[in-house]
Amino acid sequence: MINSTARLDDTGDADVAIAAARAGAEAVRARYGQRLTRMDKGAGDFATDADVAAEAAILDVIRAARPQDAVLGEEGGQQGAADAVRQWLVDPLCGTLNYAVGNMLVAVNVALRNGPAAVADPFSGEVFFTDGEAAWVRSDEGDTRLAPTAATRLVDVNLDPPFPSAPGFRTVDLLAHPGFVERFRPRVVSTTLALAWVAAGKRAAYVTDGGDLAGNLHFAAGIALCRAAGCVVTGVDGAPVGQGGEADRSGQAGRGLVAAADAETHSLLMSMICSRG
Repeated sequence: MINSTARLDDTGDADVAIAAARAGAEAVRARYGQRLTRMDKGAGDFATDADVAAEAAILDVIRAARPQDAVLGEEGGQQGAADAVRQWLVDPLCGTLNYAVGNMLVAVNVALRNGPAAVADPFSGEVFFTDGEAAWVRSDEGDTRLAPTAATRLVDVNLDPPFPSAPGFRTVDLLAHPGFVERFRPRVVSTTLALAWVAAGKRAAYVTDGGDLAGNLHFAAGIALCRAAGCVVTGVDGAPVGQGGEADRSGQAGRGLVAAADAETHSLLMSMICSRG
C-alpha cells in the first residue's frame, strides 16, 4: 500500500496502477456536473474534456513512476513502442455517455499488459485491483479480497453495436431466451465497471459481443480483475480471451466476452448463447 512518503518508482506495478486510476478518478469526479466540451469521434462516439483531463492525470502518474514504459491511451493513442514489453492500457473514462448526461456509472481503467491492473469507481471511491495473482477492492475500510458469486443472479449485457457475431449471436437475443429470463435478471450499465462487479460478487456475469478483446484498453483491466478473482472468462464462442491474447488449440482467440462468477453460471450462459446460433 502506498503511503504519503513512498516514492512510486520504489513500489510495485499494482501500486502504480492504483495511484494512476485514483488520479484519473479524481479528475473525473472534479468535472462532474460541469459544462463539458465534446470531441466527436464519429459513429455517435465522442470524448469530453473530462476524458482528456483524466488521461493526462493517469499519464502523469505512470510517467513519474515508469518513465520507460509505453502507454496506449483511449484519447492520446500510442506513446512509446507498440511492441514494447511493458505497455500500459488506459481507458480514462469508460461510460462517457453516461457521464455526459449526469449518470455516475463510469469507470477509470488502468492495466499493465499481462500484469497488474486497477479499476476505479470515481463516485463510490472504491478501487478494484489485482497484482496479477489475486484481486481486492480498496475502500475507506481497507483492502478486501474479491469473492465472486452468482447469488445476485444479475447479468450485465452490452447491447451497443457493432454486432460482429451476428446473425449467429447478438447479445440482445440472449434476453429473449426462456432459460435466461427464468434464471437471471438482465442489467445494462454501458460501462466496464460491470466487470469489476462480477469479480466482486455484485453481478453473476457480464456478456458482450465484439471482436478479439484481448489487450483491448476498454476491457483489459476488468478482464485481469475477473481472472485474478477466479471468474470464468471466455469469448462468446467459448474460446479463451484475456490480456495476453491466448488462443485455444485451433489458434483462435475468443470473440466478445462472457465473464461469469463461476463455472456453472458460465456453462448455463454458453448453452443459451450456443442455442441462439
